[in-house]
Amino acid sequence: MKRAILLGLVAAGVLFSAPSRATQLITEEEAQLPPPKGAIAADRRGIMRGPKVEFISPGASINSPMRLVLKFESFGGAKIDPDSVKVLFLRSPNVDLTPRVKPFIQADGINMQDAELPPGEYTVRVDLKDSEGRPGTTIFTLKVTPK
Repeated sequence: MKRAILLGLVAAGVLFSAPSRATQLITEEEAQLPPPKGAIAADRRGIMRGPKVEFISPGASINSPMRLVLKFESFGGAKIDPDSVKVLFLRSPNVDLTPRVKPFIQADGINMQDAELPPGEYTVRVDLKDSEGRPGTTIFTLKVTPK
């Protein structure tokens, strides 16, 4: 009986412990990498039927941790392929953020509640494909102010 009560208290402690930490989106070391050389290419010429990626901005400047929200939209009956989503922090060399955001990727977008970033400006590119193999891309800048 005492053992069952003790196990129950331990389980409750695990379930109701302090709130979980924010997810580190960009580290201090990555923030120090040099910016990319030259122009940043975004191939969006002509009429595109590929998916659209929209960055839902929380405002002109943000504090960390922040809520990172992107909406995906597909066309012509195609569906977004969540496995095709790739998120890059544009630096020299680029930093693949995909493994960090993967748990937050859905077919309709990305909803990351507590993304942790150091203060600074960060250019991010999101690439994806729909079920027809058509690509979509967006590039946006996060301006994180000191607390």
